[in-house]
Amino acid sequence: MAKFDVAVIGAGAAGMMCAATAAQRGKRVVLIDHATKLAEKIRISGGGRCNFTNINAGPANFLSENPHFCKSALSRYTPADFVALVKKHRIGYHEKHRGQLFCDDSAEQIIDMLKDECSGGDVHWRMPCKVTSLAQADQGGFVLQTDSGEIEADSVVIATGGLSIAKIGATDFGYRIAEQFELRMVEPRPALVPLTFDPQQWAPFVEMAGIALEVDVETGSFKGRNPTGGRFREDLLFTHRGLSGPAILQISSYWTPGTPIVINLIPELDLAATLIEGKGTIKKQLGNVLSQWLPARLAEGLLLAHGFALDARLADLPDAQLRKLGAAVNQWTITPNGSEGYKKAEVTRGGVDTRELSQQSMMANKVPGLYFIGEAVDVTGWLGGYNFQWAWASGVAAGQAV
Repeated sequence: MAKFDVAVIGAGAAGMMCAATAAQRGKRVVLIDHATKLAEKIRISGGGRCNFTNINAGPANFLSENPHFCKSALSRYTPADFVALVKKHRIGYHEKHRGQLFCDDSAEQIIDMLKDECSGGDVHWRMPCKVTSLAQADQGGFVLQTDSGEIEADSVVIATGGLSIAKIGATDFGYRIAEQFELRMVEPRPALVPLTFDPQQWAPFVEMAGIALEVDVETGSFKGRNPTGGRFREDLLFTHRGLSGPAILQISSYWTPGTPIVINLIPELDLAATLIEGKGTIKKQLGNVLSQWLPARLAEGLLLAHGFALDARLADLPDAQLRKLGAAVNQWTITPNGSEGYKKAEVTRGGVDTRELSQQSMMANKVPGLYFIGEAVDVTGWLGGYNFQWAWASGVAAGQAV
């Protein structure tokens, strides 16, 4: 039997960060992963350049049923700390949009950096290696049965992620371990994912696939002590089945089935007021007027979808009709019928209930020596490098505690 101080299951962002941190503290660490390719989620992120953190990352950028949980880890390992590590390894990077940091060259550089950090602590690797069972040992610690033999460890860290993107190896392993040890779960669901609509409802918009524009989008409630709403200004993309783009990926994490989303297609303009004011001087057809602010195809589609004739002249329309059009554009309210699911979701919302874990160490309160980090936990970041920052921070928190 191979014996270690720490067994980390899952060699993704959080797992490698945790293994390196623990090993550089002098712990004997084994890092286990069932995949044949290392850290595929890092490799494909950011268009292959890895949006490895966001300089603005803080607790307000994360969703959880226990929203204060993430504060400790995020405050103790910040974006600046990870940037310092990137600089130490001489990886070029740049800021692209709203604090998002990307590698200048390739996501492979982040993977190589994490491998080097693991080597710096002499981490032992088992990959590809499948863990078939995990049990507490009679004398303390844990016994792992794997297809590479039995492993004994004083502590075990679960860093196996969520359910998003099964084709690169996502599984429910972490959730099964949590349930085995009777830890509560927050129901997992796809997040940072395109939204879909009933085909009949969406028919007027199918021809708009490929159109993109900056919008305001919101959903949920902003009232009370614990508001559930989200509101973003980002780019929206029309697809054949619904909506995508950063605006929709962001709002999808806040959206709950059966509830609408509200989109302002021209956020800088009160359309109704502008149209009513221009009735006396603008002689154009309504479609041509709208095309000043919207792509022509979208302007036409919106008019048809809301019962306006394409050749209607602005000057001939009553104010009530123009207010109706203004609401349709500035407060377009539609209810998705679902999402593109885990196959297109960038992350999984939900997971191990953080009220079962120590916010300082990430250890399960009622199972000494068992830790959960990264996406397996009910902490979900916004689009734009936030989820990687949670991986680094939660990995370091557990790596310093094991």
